[in-house]
Amino acid sequence: MNFNIRSLYICVRDMDRAVKFYENFFERQVTEKDNIYSVFDVNGFRFGLFAYKKTGEKHDFGSNCLPSISVDSLEILNKKIKNIELCFPLTKIGRNWVVEFIDSEGNHIELTAPVT
Repeated sequence: MNFNIRSLYICVRDMDRAVKFYENFFERQVTEKDNIYSVFDVNGFRFGLFAYKKTGEKHDFGSNCLPSISVDSLEILNKKIKNIELCFPLTKIGRNWVVEFIDSEGNHIELTAPVT
């Protein structure tokens, strides 16, 4: 059996605020925008934003699921985390620099870059 993971979504409280945050973070426009579900195409991977309250779904925010986003260099990583609240400090782990930040909606997101 062959598996592929081509998308994930995170829950958001305020779709407009979340879209603005991720447009700035990914440096690209949202691909599909809706008041319940919006999507960013990140090099073929679908990163979704789900406005869970609009459907009456309950959700706990935090680090129960940790999307991990990689960038090409420590320089880019440092640029991305400037002025963003961190919940795990920049740390060298194995062959990667790793940091976790809190997005505009309270989700924890991991960001990594290779050690060069």
